[in-house]
Amino acid sequence: MTAERVPAKKVFGLAIPALGVLAAEPLYVLVDTAVVGHLGALPLAGLALGGVVLSQISTQLTFLSYGTTSRTARLHGAGRRAEAVSEGVQATWLALAVGVVLLVAGQLLAGPIARALSGSDDIAAEAVSWLRIALCGAPLILVTMAGNGWMRGVQDTVRPLRFVLLGNGISAVLCPVLVYAADWGLEGSAVANVVAQLISASLFLRALFVEKAPLRPHPAVMRAQLTLGRDLVLRSLAFQACFVSAAAVAARTSTAAVGAHQIVLQLWTFLSLVLDSVAIAAQSLVGAALGGGARRQAQGVAGQITAYGLLLGCVLCGLFAALSQVLPHAFTADPGVLGEIPHAWWFFVALQPIAGVVFALDGVLLGAGDAAFLRTATLGSAALGFLPLIWISLALGWGLTGIWTGLSLFMVLRLAAVVARWRSGRWAVVGAVR
Repeated sequence: MTAERVPAKKVFGLAIPALGVLAAEPLYVLVDTAVVGHLGALPLAGLALGGVVLSQISTQLTFLSYGTTSRTARLHGAGRRAEAVSEGVQATWLALAVGVVLLVAGQLLAGPIARALSGSDDIAAEAVSWLRIALCGAPLILVTMAGNGWMRGVQDTVRPLRFVLLGNGISAVLCPVLVYAADWGLEGSAVANVVAQLISASLFLRALFVEKAPLRPHPAVMRAQLTLGRDLVLRSLAFQACFVSAAAVAARTSTAAVGAHQIVLQLWTFLSLVLDSVAIAAQSLVGAALGGGARRQAQGVAGQITAYGLLLGCVLCGLFAALSQVLPHAFTADPGVLGEIPHAWWFFVALQPIAGVVFALDGVLLGAGDAAFLRTATLGSAALGFLPLIWISLALGWGLTGIWTGLSLFMVLRLAAVVARWRSGRWAVVGAVR
């Protein structure tokens, strides 16, 4: 039976606005990194560790966006839009509840966590000063994630782009003003971050009110979201065990090494989300196709997205290879940090085509609600690939080369797993609810 493809215009009509949404936050972080980087190596190291801790909020709770997209898309494909929007309401209630808990816990634990990760009192002090302010945006970050999730599910990626660009655009202008003109230093960066989250979250809340959906919490729906969320949280834990370990090893190597790692890691994060833009379209289209019983169309979209991901990864590989002597200078003038960057840079460049396929197929499988498989594949890849290599790297003093060798093995193992699953076809289960 031949798989049905969808017009490329439809894929990219969803993917291009999603690219803007996905890229907005890491692009803002790149601007933030460039602003803080010119304060010196110590504030940059503090931002690196503080940013890793704050990023746990979005990465550990991806079910608020990706899980909501999967459930909403299936209902939308089955012609049940009111129920699809209701998924967004319940995800928003979860976001607010979990966000308040994280805010309180974060204020209590910011100091101990920063000291445990940094191995340096000076770096820990910088990280805590940034983190205590930035954590005030935690509930707002989660509300934005839930809003993105339900809107993607109903195939509306344009309004989320407007909401996120407005928040991050204003904040990007505000950041250097607060850091330099107001002389708030690193803390000015954190205040600007919270302003961005406040603006975006307010717009997503307004969008739910406009839909006139019932706003009463429904515990049964939230429990179903948490069931899917459990697998996605465990998957995210594997990612964060890797990246937190990488930050800790880099911090114990030298201040210059952790600064270099921050710059390359933020570029990696930015390009990962660029590559994931077509996968967002896959989540929406695959979920809707399976919800409407169109299995062949879901398989056709999966093949298209994989090809697009590989092509985009190859383009990015060539582009950032060409920029290797220029781009790092945009983030720092510190000679020690610049000297460390090449130890990570060429791994980052070479991984782009692999990442293109991996992230594309992640999107396909997430759209199908195949979270249990993704959980197992990611945990296995982390346990067998990244984590052993990175701690060996610490013991043997391999520095950034060892860290990024571990990341490369992690990605290769994930590639093997998701390609095998895609080719098996077992992910393509039809029905409005999975």
